[in-house]
Amino acid sequence: MNLEEYKGVFVFAQQVDNELSGIALELVGKGKDLAKDLGTEVTAVLIGSQVKGLCTELAEYGADRIIVVDDPELKEYRTEPYAHALAEVIRKYKPEIMLIGATAIGRDLGPRVSARIHTGLTADCTQLDIGDFPINPVPGKEQKHNQLLMTRPAFGGNTIATIACPDFRPQMATVRPGVMQKAPRVEGAQAVIEEFNPGFTPDNKYVEILEIVKAVSDIEDIMDAKILVSGGRGVGSPENFKLLEDLADAVGGTVSCSRAVVDAGWKPKALQVGQTGKTVRPHVYFAVGISGAIQHLAGMEESDIIIAINKDETAPIFDVADYGVVGDLNKIVPMLTEKIKEAKAQK
Repeated sequence: MNLEEYKGVFVFAQQVDNELSGIALELVGKGKDLAKDLGTEVTAVLIGSQVKGLCTELAEYGADRIIVVDDPELKEYRTEPYAHALAEVIRKYKPEIMLIGATAIGRDLGPRVSARIHTGLTADCTQLDIGDFPINPVPGKEQKHNQLLMTRPAFGGNTIATIACPDFRPQMATVRPGVMQKAPRVEGAQAVIEEFNPGFTPDNKYVEILEIVKAVSDIEDIMDAKILVSGGRGVGSPENFKLLEDLADAVGGTVSCSRAVVDAGWKPKALQVGQTGKTVRPHVYFAVGISGAIQHLAGMEESDIIIAINKDETAPIFDVADYGVVGDLNKIVPMLTEKIKEAKAQK
């Protein structure tokens, strides 16, 4: 493999029902940063049927080039045609880096594509950087420069691993939704658009979709919330979450929780914040009865304002909190809720 042939940062621009997923725009933003460090450009790979209309949005969020693979066989996501499409794009255009969202689609697509093109894949990354590998020089071993350093939780989230792929290309990673930030949208920005179709011949690996049933959920996506009131094991019981719900109602926020709460069966996993849950960036994050284990902090430490309420003054959550209250949450949360209601009533 001639590594010098591989150039550029490519991202898989996931779309469902001809609507771009948030992770697609997050990856374009991060891809732009990586491309700048490498002195190259970011290319979005858009796969689907009649999806060319999405190119404008990708361009305005930072894509320099867009490769469109448009075919009726790609109308709904199916493993075989999508893996064929992306693998052939990589074979033709030879990207140095290929990023895919760690969504249900991306977790299925990424490893299958990496196996076809014989390269490695680092799954569920939470940080991406350009740097040297090995990070610290090792006597007798060549230190390679401008490598993609892919950071992800390991051993159940108890440690953080930084992984590189120095000998094969592209360097591939799936990236957890919510951890990267979209670039500011630039109205009217243009991108070079290229159409590519490797041809699709259905075979016995092409599944047939008989029916699509969309799940209906009344649970708000915590990744979209501007204010989160998050509870941990210290809340004490599922009934006590009523205190947090009242506070969330008063501030116009949404309730979320830690892993311990989900493990105890108090709240559904859709509300979990942390390395094994969702990564959130609200304007205000209330951490109520949450000790602040590193796994939880990884999912919320980018919040604009963090307010911690905990009876243990040595809890790690206070190290990252902008404001902290030491005391009994059963007294503090109702008082805080009441004061907020009074302040709103006076306006």
